[in-house]
Amino acid sequence: MTDSTDSIRAVVPTGRMAALTQPTYALPGGMLLRPWEAYDAPALVAAYADPDIRHWNRPDPLTEDRAVTRIARWRERWHTEHAAVWAVAAAQETVPVGLIGLADIDLRGGSAEIMYWLLPAGRGCGATAEGVSAVTRWAFDDLGLHRVRITHSVSNPASCRVATKAGYPLEGTMRGALLHTDGWHDEHLHARLRTD
Repeated sequence: MTDSTDSIRAVVPTGRMAALTQPTYALPGGMLLRPWEAYDAPALVAAYADPDIRHWNRPDPLTEDRAVTRIARWRERWHTEHAAVWAVAAAQETVPVGLIGLADIDLRGGSAEIMYWLLPAGRGCGATAEGVSAVTRWAFDDLGLHRVRITHSVSNPASCRVATKAGYPLEGTMRGALLHTDGWHDEHLHARLRTD
């Protein structure tokens, strides 16, 4: 018996993402979206200690050495075509104040999930929604994905505003979808198609 998935061509061929160079994008407020570097490790440690980022994103605390390892793993995951992670930083400074990326990349199925967070120093300038839009354009136009989604707790209206401002309509609510320190949270599901 033949597996029916064998007759469905991959939406994005293996190797396309690994062959691409991770781009840099200018964002509003003099911000940049750029690849993470090993010297960004202290900013990642600070972010993972931030109470809001910890609550909504659930990262494990990091030492600087573990942060360097995590950044190296993000670069490796670009080449293995599993994730694409950018730092949000002021153009005139090297210290990142945020992260925007694609996780759960499924090239064969043509989908991925946007993730993002911003430290207090980067909030309020519109960089997150513009960064999400830039990553979305890259995912559709350069990588060739079909569908990109965003999920967030229904108790996090800031993430909802970013998603809708970046053109991700709300598709529905996933009940009890993610466990936070204060219990199970319902999650909003937003998504865009390449054809939108």
